[in-house]
Formats: sequence, structure tokens, C-alpha cells
Amino acid sequence: MNVLTRMWKREWPLHLMLVPGIMLVLIFSYVPMAGIVMAFQKYVPNKGLFGSPLIGLRNFRLLIDYPDIGRVFFNTVYIAVMKIFAGLLVPITIAILLNELRREWIKRTFQTLVYLPHFMSWVLLGGILVDVLSPTSGVFNQLLGFLGIKPIFFLGDNHWFPYVMVASDIWKEFGFGTIVYLAALTGINPSLYEAAAMDGASRLKQTFHITLPGMMPIIILMFTLNIGNVLNAGFEQIFNLYSPPVYESADIIDTFVYRMGVQQAQFGFATAVGLLKSIVSFIFISISYVLAYRVANYRIF
Repeated sequence: MNVLTRMWKREWPLHLMLVPGIMLVLIFSYVPMAGIVMAFQKYVPNKGLFGSPLIGLRNFRLLIDYPDIGRVFFNTVYIAVMKIFAGLLVPITIAILLNELRREWIKRTFQTLVYLPHFMSWVLLGGILVDVLSPTSGVFNQLLGFLGIKPIFFLGDNHWFPYVMVASDIWKEFGFGTIVYLAALTGINPSLYEAAAMDGASRLKQTFHITLPGMMPIIILMFTLNIGNVLNAGFEQIFNLYSPPVYESADIIDTFVYRMGVQQAQFGFATAVGLLKSIVSFIFISISYVLAYRVANYRIF
């Protein structure tokens, strides 16, 4: 008891600092979970959660029979998986290239420039992309016209839209990922490069035999942790850029839930879709943390 008392006296300010964060999580993450009951109700707003009639699993049966639900899940997984792999490849490549720069001021300047889009909201970036990719006045299509290529309606074409989402997401976030991998590169012993150079290894061979193996633990860790985001294709990004002509390739689970729940007032059905997504995401996140522990020896507790 004396040991516990001394620990409490020493650490109580740290516990006190946790209170605001805990309150925010309780209010905005746990209290709204009471709304899950709507997935099993024919929810009527003026009757509330306790007055609306229970209908069991009818919303889930409706979900299974919904004609477009397969396409919605496919779009979500397709876009999310492309983002996961591109979100690993691009930051790793840029981090390795930056690590090869010998002028420190150039490295820091470039690192700052690529990191800036991470702080911009998709509302702002969406407006920029609409202007840049416009088929009539966009800079990108003007460049294509100069090369003799017909203008492409990137944000209105079902073929191009998913790739624009992946490319724009990488443009916004790869600077943040680059910092993670640059930090991993600082942990590689410089004497390994010196020994390799003395043995006649080129910079390319040093990259493949020293740099990449040295980064492999953090690469595996980031990949396994990203598995849990396989059903998160980016609501804010797609919501600000998609339109009815591209619903076929752009509609993901989150935008589908928004339209069903907010625009069409099918609250019970939308809640059932969101609950199903949460259950599947929880399973993937659990698997990813098990893999992270087994493969990269990463654990939360």
C-alpha cells in the first residue's frame, strides 16, 4: 500500500491530464453507440430510440437483398487496398531518395513542402482538384491538349475516378509517411554502408541489401496496422469529390450510409450497414494487431 501511495502521489498529475481526453472519448465515441439499437428497429424520429418498434434482423435482410450493396463493398475494398499499397510504396521510395541527398537544406526544404498538404482539409483540396482536373479549363487537361490528347473528365468518369482518389490521397499523405520511414533510416548503423562501400557495393546494392532490410520491421508494422483500414476508403475525400455520374465506381460504405441515413432518412437501414462495417473492421483490426505482434513484435500493452 505504501508503494501504491507513493506511485499515486508521483503520477496523479499524469492521470489528471488524461481526464479531458477520456471525457471526449466517452461523449463522442461511447455514448453515441447507444444508437446501434436503431439497426434492429423501424426507427421513427418523433418516437425516439425507446418508442420505435423493434423489427429484429429485418434491416440486415434488406441489406443482403439490396441490389447495389455488393458494388458498394467492392468499391470500398478496391479503393482502400490501392491506397494501402500505394501509401507504403510512395513514402518508402521518397524516404530512400531523400536519405541519399547530401545537402541537408535541400532535404529539409523538400520534406517540409511534401508534408504541408497533410494539414489541409479535403474541402480545400477538393476545390483545388476540381479546378486542376476540369475538362475545360483545368491545367492538367490543357497539358494533355498540348500533347494532342483529348480532355479527360477525371472526376466524372467511372474508369478514372478511383485512381484519382488514390493519387490525390497519396499526394496529401505521403509526406507524413515519409517522416516515419526517415526516422527508421536513422536507426541503421552508418558503418554498414562504409563496409559495403569498401567491398565495392554500389549505392543501388547498398539500398537493396542494407537500407531496405533495415527498414523492413517498420514496413511490416505499418502494413499490418493498415489492414484494419481495409473498409475505410476515405469518406471526407470522396464525399467532396464524387457526384451521381460516378456512383458506380465511387460509392463506398460511408457515403452509402450517409445517403441512406441523412438524405433518405432510412435510419435503421443505414445503421445496420454501419454496424456491419464496424464489426468487419473490428475483426480486421484485431487480426492486424495479432500479425503486428507476431511479425514485428509490436504491442499496445
